[in-house]
Amino acid sequence: MTQQAEPDATAEAVPADAQSGPGAQKAPGVQRRVMHPDGFGAAYCASMAGLCAEAAVAGTIGVLVMLSREHAGLPHGLLAIAAVVFAVALLGILVSGFVTAVTVMPALALARRVSRRTGRPEGALWDAVAVPVVAAAAVAVFGGVSALGSLSLSSPVKYLLGWASLTVALLPATLIAGVAGRRVREGRSVRMARRVSRDGAVAWLAVCAVGAAVYGSGLVSVYQPPRLDTEQLAGTWTDGHGGTVKLAEDGAAVADGLDNYVWDGTGKDRPKDCDGSGTWKPVKDGGKVEGLSLHIGSCELTRNWSVSGTVKEPRISHEIGKPGSGKRYVLTKVVKHRK
Repeated sequence: MTQQAEPDATAEAVPADAQSGPGAQKAPGVQRRVMHPDGFGAAYCASMAGLCAEAAVAGTIGVLVMLSREHAGLPHGLLAIAAVVFAVALLGILVSGFVTAVTVMPALALARRVSRRTGRPEGALWDAVAVPVVAAAAVAVFGGVSALGSLSLSSPVKYLLGWASLTVALLPATLIAGVAGRRVREGRSVRMARRVSRDGAVAWLAVCAVGAAVYGSGLVSVYQPPRLDTEQLAGTWTDGHGGTVKLAEDGAAVADGLDNYVWDGTGKDRPKDCDGSGTWKPVKDGGKVEGLSLHIGSCELTRNWSVSGTVKEPRISHEIGKPGSGKRYVLTKVVKHRK
């Protein structure tokens, strides 16, 4: 006596590959059943695409805003620009993968667990609720590590701002990743990463177009250092810590407590007070004053200072430390206001 298997049980036991292989015959009454993955890969890729799109748009907006304010300058040359763009893109991909692993995927896992515990279907609402919780945990961990390193706690306002910023940044990527994962589990075709990349590229191009229109129309101007003549450079300049230098229109200079950064033999530049008289002269490029050259013989101070700030509030500065350190010694002109 032969026992007949139930159709459902047969479908469970027969793998999809065995049914669809060459020469395989489909048994009558047996319904083919396709097993779908859990959507982890689709959710991960969609989250990375979303975070990269956010970073590209936010970074472009930041560059456009920086152009209107005082800045050290952008890289020159096609190769330099290409290298910077490649490095930033590679860093963005790596960071987006790390952020997805430590925040977005745990948020999706938390949302799925809570929805199953409550007996309600998964959805964008659960994903949105899980994001602030995961963001708070991330800020707590990062804040704890920073506090151990510095042996001091930051102000609560900084933690609150960090939590709010992280929540806003993670919310779009988490919602996109949640949709991608659910579509895969439901057996529907999913191309969320491609769609997010396309929409992100469109948004980035729109931001670039708006920025080009704003700067091209003259509504906003790119920052340019002030062009000062000899009369405007002459006067008293201070570092705000007691160090001053007085520049006369005839080229004479007198330093009082001015910091002179010299190599101390241990790999650091340490300031020493510089007092005494010397000379100065404008540094010109194409007939325009770009800065000034200052020489104080008593303390062997010979520096070229670049001009920055504005015409109303000019500053002169020179780089200190290792080349490319970004550290500068800044002097501000003492302006006497009329009463």
